[in-house]
This record gives sequence, structure tokens and C-alpha cells, in this order.
Amino acid sequence: MRLVPTPRGEIILNIAGRKCAMCLTLGGLAEMEAMFGCTTLPDLTRRLAMLSADETMALVAILIRGGGSNPDDFDLTTLSAGEAARAMAEVFRAALG
Repeated sequence: MRLVPTPRGEIILNIAGRKCAMCLTLGGLAEMEAMFGCTTLPDLTRRLAMLSADETMALVAILIRGGGSNPDDFDLTTLSAGEAARAMAEVFRAALG
């Protein structure tokens, strides 16, 4: 898996042979906070350290929407846990430095 950041802070991920942009947007952050019942970014950061597989797939979907695509257009079940974790980490790194 090769993750390539773009100037907008997107990461291009290959999912089952198809390129997919992932991006952390303000709306995506708000969606994550609501999903986990967090009220601050530090709360969200702590919560992200203990994700279930379902939560990981939900976060990948949020980041794909942030990149401008419909996550339903991709078979997210083909991603390994490591690929999903690396992609999420790279998206956060690209967005937040």
C-alpha cells in the first residue's frame, strides 16, 4: 500500500485496485465527535486509541466522504486492519501535522 499526500491533505488509498481519496475535514471531525460522544479534540484523540473493527470501518467511511467519494462505492472489507490504521494515521498526520 502506498499512501500519497496531496496539497489538500488528502491521502490516496488503493482499495481493491481502485484509487480512493481520503481527507479529514471539519465536518468529518464533528461526525467523529458525535459518533463517540466526545466534546473536545483531546477526548476524541483518547477515544481513537481504542477502536473496534466496526468503528474503524465507520471512520474510514467518514474519511472517504471527506475525500469526495461515496464509501459505498468501495469494498472496505478488503482492507486489512493494518492498511486501515496506516491510512487513518496518514490522513490525520496530513491534516493536523
